[in-house]
Amino acid sequence: MSDYYDSDDGAPAGDAGRRPETEHGMNRRQLLRHAGWFGGAVVLTVASGEVISHIADSRDSNLGAAAGAAAAGSGELRFVQVSDSHIGFHGPANLDVAGSFGEAINKVNSLGFRPDFVMHSGDLTHLSTAGQFDQVKQLMAGMKTDRVFTVPGEHDSIGDAGRAYRRTFGMGTLGDGWYSFDTHGVHFIALVNTLSLEKLGHLGNEQIDFVRKDIAGLSSDTPIVVFSHIPLFAMYPQWGWSTDDALKVIALLRRFSSVTCLNGHVHQLFTKTDGNITFHSATTTAYPLPKPGRAPAPTPQVVPARQLKDALGIRSVGYRQGDRELAIKDQRLA
Repeated sequence: MSDYYDSDDGAPAGDAGRRPETEHGMNRRQLLRHAGWFGGAVVLTVASGEVISHIADSRDSNLGAAAGAAAAGSGELRFVQVSDSHIGFHGPANLDVAGSFGEAINKVNSLGFRPDFVMHSGDLTHLSTAGQFDQVKQLMAGMKTDRVFTVPGEHDSIGDAGRAYRRTFGMGTLGDGWYSFDTHGVHFIALVNTLSLEKLGHLGNEQIDFVRKDIAGLSSDTPIVVFSHIPLFAMYPQWGWSTDDALKVIALLRRFSSVTCLNGHVHQLFTKTDGNITFHSATTTAYPLPKPGRAPAPTPQVVPARQLKDALGIRSVGYRQGDRELAIKDQRLA
């Protein structure tokens, strides 16, 4: 546990001289660039062509071989994605990120059904401290669902290459925390592109080989859903909102008739379609970031308190076996 931080000011436990040239394990340029990445919640559901919004909760944060077994017989998939809760953030952009994340969880729990699983797509914490990991785990335990899955954000890997994150949330994962699973006829792939950061997100050859082998036996009509923290498309590379080797994975996915990529990181809604692949960036439960190019850097934006909930939100998504695409609906916390 020596790689955990034990205070919100970033002081490492028992290792005062470990990072003299960096701040919280990241150099100042990286920390500035990564200073504002977000949290949101997502649910997936389609029934008889009608989009149903939901958000769920979870009592189990360990990975299993399958997710959402309870509803497998119905052919209808419902799940929630939560992303970038930034537990531990302190600043005028949001004075209570735990409170707003709690509101998102309450919204999930009031959607009228129990999601098959919840996915948190990164930046669970703000500074990767042991206390922050414990707090977000306890908060997510209040979500009413059977299973919780996660992928790490760059804020979950500060100073230790993600080891503390993997000790808390990475049971059963491969490599630096990637994995896949199947449920309701959909194949899910959870990727890690927040390590080895220079400017853009990065997957690496070992993870790309994992994807190649993972999908080799799947038929081309299998719906694919890919989770990552940083976008797999070039949303705004000037701010690091892209993944430098993502095209190698995209090329592997071209043969499938339906591919949906869900990411966080950018704290705002954005959708892009490229042939058979649709990319969806989610909004946040922590604080807004500026739109690409409208500020010197992607730092947390301060808005009037009464408007903050309008900038935060959750996303619901649904899939019914036989449909070609997922149905996605975004909701604000307001």
